[in-house]
Amino acid sequence: MKLKIKKGDEVVVIAGKNKGTRGRVLMVQPTSMRILVEGVNIRKKAVRPSPKYPNGGIIEMEGPIHYSNVQLADKYDSKPNRASVKASKPAAKKATKKAKAVESGNEE
Repeated sequence: MKLKIKKGDEVVVIAGKNKGTRGRVLMVQPTSMRILVEGVNIRKKAVRPSPKYPNGGIIEMEGPIHYSNVQLADKYDSKPNRASVKASKPAAKKATKKAKAVESGNEE
């Protein structure tokens, strides 16, 4: 399934303990339908000393949240927007039904 939210998009969390939080998408996992949002779903993890973390200790990092719990954020307002695609198929379908009715003589 192709997700409409991409890396770098601004999103608003609409469900869960971080509801109302706005952040930037850091990573998208399309196979599990999860995304990583900056500053959302913070987890603590104990790490051993390593070249990346010379002192080790407890670090805070973002955890992934489900794709359905976020919406794209409006650039100028803090309200979430629905990412939808408007289809023109119903109008075309209605026109073909009317054309068939005229051909058969059952015009309304």
